[in-house]
Amino acid sequence: MRPGYAGALALACVLPATPAFAQEKDSEPFTLQEALGDPEGLTITGSARVRYEALGNQFRPGLDRNDDLVTMRFTLAAEYDAGPVRIGGELYDARAYGGDEGSSVGNGDVNALELVQAYIGLDVGDGFGMGTQATLTAGRFTMDLGSRRLVGRNNFRNATNAFTGARFDVKGSEERALTAFFTMPQQRLPADKASILDNEVEWDREGSDLLFYGLFGTTKIADHTAELYIYGLDEDDRPDNATRDRRLFTPGLRVLRAPKIGRIDYQVEYAYQFGEHSVSTAPGAAKQDVSAHFLHAEIGRRFDASWQPRLAAVYDLATGDKAGGDYGRFDSLYGPRRFDYGPTGIYGPLGRNNISAVGADFEFKPSPRLDGFIKYRAAWLDSPSDSFANTGVRDETARSGSFGGHQIETRLRYWLVPEFLRLDTGGAVLFNGRFLREAPNANGFGNPVYGYLDVTATF
Repeated sequence: MRPGYAGALALACVLPATPAFAQEKDSEPFTLQEALGDPEGLTITGSARVRYEALGNQFRPGLDRNDDLVTMRFTLAAEYDAGPVRIGGELYDARAYGGDEGSSVGNGDVNALELVQAYIGLDVGDGFGMGTQATLTAGRFTMDLGSRRLVGRNNFRNATNAFTGARFDVKGSEERALTAFFTMPQQRLPADKASILDNEVEWDREGSDLLFYGLFGTTKIADHTAELYIYGLDEDDRPDNATRDRRLFTPGLRVLRAPKIGRIDYQVEYAYQFGEHSVSTAPGAAKQDVSAHFLHAEIGRRFDASWQPRLAAVYDLATGDKAGGDYGRFDSLYGPRRFDYGPTGIYGPLGRNNISAVGADFEFKPSPRLDGFIKYRAAWLDSPSDSFANTGVRDETARSGSFGGHQIETRLRYWLVPEFLRLDTGGAVLFNGRFLREAPNANGFGNPVYGYLDVTATF
């Protein structure tokens, strides 16, 4: 049975209160490591998550008005350290139930029984100078770089980004580090709707038709951190897959002062994207130069109180494509977006594409068990003629205005059993602006309302 608008609204508004009723538990958390007798050299961890999510007033064109989904994710990771050589892997099983042809369920929700990590690592030690520590990793692996806005492992989304290739890391004294990588991103399979709905098991694909590589460096100066990076993406057609033949280069810089009680914190991240891509997926399509920008800026303060409140003002810009000239829509590469733009899953209208958004974040942590936040965003289109963020809604004539809407998001998390079992619940409402009400392919269903509830065991 598919809940309607009222059901989704109730889920968004009522569920965030439920953690307060959880029972206190004092038992020690269960771990696989201890259950196996803590074997020397072997580290093993696992997790299991079950989530129910519901969406009322679908924003994506052409899909059912209301949608709900049950997702399950199980992981098992192990690494054996045999001195300078490490061998590791991670099995990932992400499945979804309750979707249909009118649902937005995709391979971001389903990636059944996949070995997302299978690597061998070599610890080089201080081979690059006194006080350095260098490691080489080859095989399948996940990556978190810097803010994770352009390269990161997904958490809220049921399936994750992963890569096949080689990665070299050097950490020096004085808190400096450098990462170099050359990879083939794992292209999640299956990709067709019928197989996704059946949770079909199919090995993810990697190949020389899609390459992702780059350099990422970081250094710390007093209580400030600076990060400098450049990423490259090279995409080609293959017989069974026509693409836009992207050749993208994305240099960027982030400077931040981490949050700390009683002081101002901030971060500013800017990236410029250039290169070329084809104007369509048709064979022999003309090439077009790319020139796009991304900016994230925030300033906040964590107040000196027992519940650790933090208030921050936030601005985000990711350019869209404008008529004539270079292609201007920013490509967010392999970056998660939940922490900036709200829940993903069957929700996720906002993202790092054709958006200019201002907002405020309010975070709190009353106890080691309980934390939460409330976030507000007012979002405009950078280009009124391009598709708005991740909605798929577009007015090529630019006659529907440029205001996308107001989004309010909430979340509460509570450790039912500390470090073992956690309840996570929240919701979001997008109050449609003129653009989402009047654009030619807008659904016209009303304000999208979303809620979710999940339980995660980590062991």
